Amino acid sequence: MSECLHLIVKGRVQGVYFRAYTQKQAVKLNLKGFVRNLADGSVEIVASGHPEELQKLVAWCHKGPILAKVAEVIVNPYEAGEHFEVFEIR
Repeated sequence: MSECLHLIVKGRVQGVYFRAYTQKQAVKLNLKGFVRNLADGSVEIVASGHPEELQKLVAWCHKGPILAKVAEVIVNPYEAGEHFEVFEIR
């Protein structure tokens, strides 16, 4: 069974390797999708995979890499209009 989530991570999350570490976590958890910086300084993640692994990614996003200062993580279900083969940085 596969699920897809949309996350917005706010705080000091750009310029701290957040995308690279998110990709590393997602690959380790066998998730597909993407991570990208948004113009407002937040990071957007779309991740697809097993619900249990998705929850591990969400939990990780609340801390992030060591230099990050996560203020808020907004999680919503996501209707994937595309099929993801890998987890990429956009």
